[in-house]
Amino acid sequence: MKHISILIPEGNSSLSNLEATYKMFTMANSHLERAGKSPLFDVHLVGANLQSKISNGIFSIHPDIAIADVKKTDLLIIPATHGNIQDIIHSNRELLPWIIQQYEGGAEVASLCIGAFILASTGLLDGRTCATHWLMAKEFREMFPKVNLLDDKIITDEHGIYTSGGAYSSLNLNLYLIEKMMGRDMALLSSKIFEIDIDRNSQSPFIIFQSQKEHEDTEVRKAQEYIEDNYREKLSVDDLCDRFAVGRRTFERRFKKSTANSIMEYIQRVRIEAAKKSLEKGRSTINEIMYNVGYGDPKAFRKAFKKVTGFTPFNYKNKFYKVVA
Repeated sequence: MKHISILIPEGNSSLSNLEATYKMFTMANSHLERAGKSPLFDVHLVGANLQSKISNGIFSIHPDIAIADVKKTDLLIIPATHGNIQDIIHSNRELLPWIIQQYEGGAEVASLCIGAFILASTGLLDGRTCATHWLMAKEFREMFPKVNLLDDKIITDEHGIYTSGGAYSSLNLNLYLIEKMMGRDMALLSSKIFEIDIDRNSQSPFIIFQSQKEHEDTEVRKAQEYIEDNYREKLSVDDLCDRFAVGRRTFERRFKKSTANSIMEYIQRVRIEAAKKSLEKGRSTINEIMYNVGYGDPKAFRKAFKKVTGFTPFNYKNKFYKVVA
């Protein structure tokens, strides 16, 4: 039997994360029992102590076991948390050495959504890949520069450490773990019962590009504003460097440091975000939108759009544009 520890961090955690995770693993047990087999998962809610609890002001969840009484677990799951990240990490500092101890003792560890901040605070993600909610990508990179954040991914899996993207994409990680431990058939059954798209693997279609101006570099901020005001025009790195009287090599380095994007990546992201909004409204043809956002080559536009969103412009429009009667 696999011992699963679902952490109850101090503070305001995602009750939906916890309830869905608990239910998915226990329901898998129920299916085994109905088939005349023994349950596979021994699922527990684990906290720093039995007095720990999380609450959203209406409902509360208490652990059924304290970390001191968990000598060994097979899978440790860290749910999403809400609130000030520094406060959350400080409030849960007692859990960090225990997470490390369990991993070093052979446990696998998974974080759901913003739970990646707690996991990263252990140092276990240093030099490894990670996913978290795309809204928190910039803050995550600033706090944990040694971690390779893949902000478009739904799931990462590396050396027994798993992470998931934002919000309800944690359900996809739960399915992934069920498949690894119980096989594809049980994962498919679970996906049908919970109505989850089992093969979704990217957050890209859901990412809203943020303008990333929370930095102190005045010239870079002015360049960002210029790009956002003039993305329909022909823009080049050299033209921007001339406009702001900064050498290309220096400006590219400063721009990347401030925004986490190269200058050309930023131009592309601004243009694609504008294209997404136009496609969602559905009032223009794809070619009209392409020209309106500064592209002249349909092939280049499709390639850039798919790179950012994971969809072709046509498929994106079909998915996100709704005709209102």
